[in-house]
Amino acid sequence: MTALSVWFSGSRPRTWPAAVVPVVVGTAASQEQPDFVRACLALVVALALQIAVNYANDYSDGVRGTDDNRVGPQRLVASGLVPAATVKRAAFCFFGVAAVAGLYLSLVTSWWLLAVGAAAIAAAWCYTGGPKPYGYRGLGELFVFVFFGLVASVGTTYVQDEEITPLAVGVSVPVGLLSVALLITNNLRDLPGDEVAGKRTLAVRIGDKPTRVLYVVVVAMTFLSLPYLSLLRPAALLAFLALPAAIVPVRSVLRGASGSELISVLGSTGKLQMIYGVLLCVGLALGI
Repeated sequence: MTALSVWFSGSRPRTWPAAVVPVVVGTAASQEQPDFVRACLALVVALALQIAVNYANDYSDGVRGTDDNRVGPQRLVASGLVPAATVKRAAFCFFGVAAVAGLYLSLVTSWWLLAVGAAAIAAAWCYTGGPKPYGYRGLGELFVFVFFGLVASVGTTYVQDEEITPLAVGVSVPVGLLSVALLITNNLRDLPGDEVAGKRTLAVRIGDKPTRVLYVVVVAMTFLSLPYLSLLRPAALLAFLALPAAIVPVRSVLRGASGSELISVLGSTGKLQMIYGVLLCVGLALGI
């Protein structure tokens, strides 16, 4: 592997939809013609944070030894491909990119975005870093829903409209739930190793079967939220066309896919999130 491919793999591109979709949907939920520059900067913030948290998790889990017997793509630190200190610096470089883009957005909109950005960076680092990482205490799904759903989508709409609207809050729910579905898949795959390593994710706490049920419920709720959204933008119902993309991952999870089999489920869940997000974006845009 080349140095570039190693870093690209370590950034976990399968998780990038969790950063892209909230911005696309949040922009489409705006009440006016979107500002292209602000939309691009919001995307830079979200994607930089996603990559930063992936490198931060790689570093923190690697130095803790949590990834020593991990199933799935190679981690940079645990595999010995990249020194831990280098991965840590890479994480903070991407945090810096997000901070700079966020600073500009706060200057042209509102200062309170600085506080939100600082909270997002702190949450990203403390997921597996720091003395008491909340990802090790079963709180990962909650924080992902808040920051990759509510904060990302509502924040993106805010930089366009400079106000918080019911539609912005509404669309953030399915967007956040699909990001949660990604994390559930990841934690279900890593459940045996995490249990041995003492990483008490939600999957470890509630067990294998309840985690599978939770995945199905979360995916179902993304579609059940559409009737409400249609009251605000009728064409939001277009997102129902993403339903076929949910069949394969849901079926795999219910049939007991485990270990490396869940890598494809993670990819399918990311694909579902992208398809759902694009369709919802189109529906929202048609309703302006």
